[in-house]
Parts: sequence; structure tokens; C-alpha cells
Amino acid sequence: MPASPSTARAINDRLALRLLQQDGPLTATQLKTLTGLSRPTVADLVERLRDAGLIRVVGESGAVRRGPNAKLYGIVADRAHLAALDVRLGSVSAVVTDLLGATLAEGSLPIGSDTATGPAVERAAALLERTARAAGAVPLHSVGIGAPGLIDPGTGELRDSSGLPDWHRGLVRELQRRLPATVLVENETNLAAVAEHREGAARDRETFVLFWLGQGVGAAVMLDGKLRQGASGGAGEIGFLPVPGVGGLPSAVNCEGGFHSLAGSAALCELAAAHGLVDRGAVAGGREEEAAAVDAVRAALAAGEAGDPFLKEVADRLALGLAAVVSVLDPGCVLLAGAVGHAGGDALAARVEERLAALSPLRTEVRAGSLGDGAVLRGALIAARDAAQDALFAPEG
Repeated sequence: MPASPSTARAINDRLALRLLQQDGPLTATQLKTLTGLSRPTVADLVERLRDAGLIRVVGESGAVRRGPNAKLYGIVADRAHLAALDVRLGSVSAVVTDLLGATLAEGSLPIGSDTATGPAVERAAALLERTARAAGAVPLHSVGIGAPGLIDPGTGELRDSSGLPDWHRGLVRELQRRLPATVLVENETNLAAVAEHREGAARDRETFVLFWLGQGVGAAVMLDGKLRQGASGGAGEIGFLPVPGVGGLPSAVNCEGGFHSLAGSAALCELAAAHGLVDRGAVAGGREEEAAAVDAVRAALAAGEAGDPFLKEVADRLALGLAAVVSVLDPGCVLLAGAVGHAGGDALAARVEERLAALSPLRTEVRAGSLGDGAVLRGALIAARDAAQDALFAPEG
């Protein structure tokens, strides 16, 4: 069915906003060329956006001829503020931006595992409130949250998961209660994939899998430009994948014995210790293991040929899990992300691609993600921006 006039206007307005975000400021003539819309339609949308306080004249083009067609239009960046949170097992980071994505304020704080749920929720919520105040008087319009764990596709809520702190779920509920803003939550690995697709190493790919390598392992599935969460929100829970080379099998409540036990940071620390790259006895669990695994990968890369045996074993392990994913999805492209993937960079990606080619007949390019540790926050901001755009450009009536 053809779109109603109000829906068509909303579509045109969103297209103009996207162009002004990416390429602006622009003249009406440039908007006409980029959108393919008629001159009267562009004139109407410009007037509509100006009346709504969403765009304004920010200057004139360098054309010799002056007049209405020379006016440069830009987004009113302080029309609304957006926020993003990266919620991890032992910390939370926040950033507040304007509608164009310019950072206005940011902050972070550790939250120890011995912190009770109530105080942890209050500290994290207070961090966002302080960051928002530092950004200015404009209230938050939308907040995107990236967190480990499963998101219920029916309710959009963070599900109760064993091994994850209770304060994660409590924080989402508390922010939804406190803030007049739209509060969205998504799995951290999925948000990293969204960010890499929009702004990073997968901008030229509509189908790919992002492989998250950090304290744990996970995957995000992007098919035909759409993030696929699965029927229960668990698509990409590759840590539970049964693989050879691990004693035992995973269970419904514990991924030990699955691919996690082969490629998680604890397993990589054990492997690095066997190669003399890590003093295993000096490394505690959790974030220390992730940091040690990152250091080991970097040290092996810096060591040249001396580091090759360790890197080969890492690549072998990663390719083993990826071979299963590739055989089912045939994505054509895999991104290595997370702290360990970022540390390995292009060199580790090339080794994994070579090993994967020997395991699977399906040609698969392996790349390093380009956004590093900030990918989750970037993805959360994109989610917040999309929500704001949907609200600001909703069809009339």
C-alpha cells in the first residue's frame, strides 16, 4: 500500500535529518540533489523542520549568487541530549552527547563485586545524573544501555542470568523509573556490532558476525543489515557451544566446558602461562584475567617469531568456534572485537582467517574491529539516537 501523506512526510524528514547528520550543513539545493525529492517537497520539509525547532540557518554557501538557495541548514544540536551507558561486571561508563553526537560530558566509576545491589544501583544512577548535569540544562531525550546478558525480545528487558550482578537489572528498572527519557537496553556484543556496522570496520557489509573476545566470549549476528537476537534473545551465545579439546560439556546454567573454556580470558591466560608469557599465579580472576590475556597477545605480537607458537594456538582455538558459526550462517565476514580481539588486531585476524580457511569450505574474511573498547558505548549512543529520531519524526496523527 502507498504511504499516507503524513508517513511520506515523516520518511522524507528522517532522510533529510540523516543527511544533515552525516554531511551537513547543506543547502536546500543540496538536499534536493541528495534526496531526489522535488524542489517544492524539499522546501516544505525545510520549513517543517525549522518550525519544529530541529534545524536552523547556520550560514551561507560560497556560491556567487546569494539568496534563499544559498542558505546552509544545520541540525539544532542542542534540541535534545542523548546518553549511553556501558555496564560491565565491575564498572559503569557514561557519556552524554548532543543530537549530532558531539560529546558534552562523560564519566566512569568502578563498582566492586562486594557492593550490595542497592548501593550499586544508586552509584551507577548517580553517575548518569552527574554526567547529564555536566552536559547542560537540556533534559535527556533517550538513553541507550549496553550490558552483558540476554535481552527478552518480548519485553525488551534484561533477563535474570546466573553469574551476572543483580544490580544490572536493578539499574535499568531504576533509570526507567527516574527518568522521563526513553531508556533502552541491549546486549553489549550486539551494540558493538551495530557500531561497527554504522561507523566501523563493517560499514561495507550488510551480513557479518562480530566475535567478542574478552573476559568471556560471545557473538552478534547481523544479517541483511538487521541485528538478529533470536527467539529468546540468545543468538550468539557461543560460549555454550560444545567443542572438542575441552573436558566435559556445558550445561543450561554454566558455559564451563563449552567454547568459553577454550577461548575465554581465563583459558587464554592458562595458554599464555604455558608459553611463558604470563605468571598465572599472580593473576586473579575476572578483569585481571582479561588484562593479562590482552597483555599476552600484545607481547606475543611484539616478540615476532618467538610469539608465533602462542598466536597460532590462539588462532586455532578461535577458528574452531568460528567454523561452527560459519557452517550454519555463512556470513562471509567475521569481525574480531572485545579487548582481546582489539589487541590482536589485523595480525591475529589474518591468522584466524588462514586457519578457518583450512577448516571450512565457505570463504570467510576475518577482520579486526576498528572501534576498540568504545564500541559498546558507540552502539548504545546509536540506539539512543535512533530512538530520538523515531520520536521526533513520528508521523502526524
